[in-house]
Amino acid sequence: MLELERTNFNVAAFLASAGLGRRIVQIAPKHAFFSQGDAADSVFYLQKGRARITVVSQLGKEATITMVGSGEFVGESALASVSGLRLATVTAITHCHALKIGRDEMLRVMHEEHAFSDMFLKFLLERSMRVQADLVDQLFNSSEKRLARVLLLMAEFGKPPDLPRKNDPPPGVEGNNPFTAGSLPRPEDDLSQLIPKISQETLAEMIGTTRSRVSFFMNRFRRLGLIEYSGRIRVHKSLLNVILHDNLSGSLGEEADAE
Repeated sequence: MLELERTNFNVAAFLASAGLGRRIVQIAPKHAFFSQGDAADSVFYLQKGRARITVVSQLGKEATITMVGSGEFVGESALASVSGLRLATVTAITHCHALKIGRDEMLRVMHEEHAFSDMFLKFLLERSMRVQADLVDQLFNSSEKRLARVLLLMAEFGKPPDLPRKNDPPPGVEGNNPFTAGSLPRPEDDLSQLIPKISQETLAEMIGTTRSRVSFFMNRFRRLGLIEYSGRIRVHKSLLNVILHDNLSGSLGEEADAE
């Protein structure tokens, strides 16, 4: 019995181009990929740009859950139910290019192409690790350390040097590594990185504190030469010292927490 010859599936090519059941979309800054309560009928692969994920409570209070960047998926909960609704809103921070993949096409390629399903499973595991790290950070770290971690994540210092950063050429199939002990900045990484524009109010939402505390810590980081900002924030790798050591979280940090 003759076996049918099967061509190799190119994951990078699939995620970089439009086709049956998928199309490339461009999202302007401050515009939404989708909103909380919309029908969950597609998954987005972010080819370029930065976006934030937010939720709104029944009382109308908005909270920022996390930031996402190139090489990540959003809206993956659409795969859980045919008639499900979006549980969060994803809004572009910078100009974004994304591949919008219909739910049926996403399920088809996951079932038929093992290379794709392996890559997507890796992404889901990394996202899960990131969520766990966020929870541990929220439970056990000071506001100062939480802010430092968020800034380092936005500067993508947690990515190994062989993975693309957000301003690099179009990414391949690797997802965004969570900022854990196994992916700390390496000596060969860039010494500083600009991050997308973000308000102190949004940073306060992300770390669970007040804007005044964020302002206090940002000014302190700047005085210590750990960051620079004039319109956009430039993060220096030396900010990692705030996470690894307690010597920067002394009386000044305690004074800010007492506000």
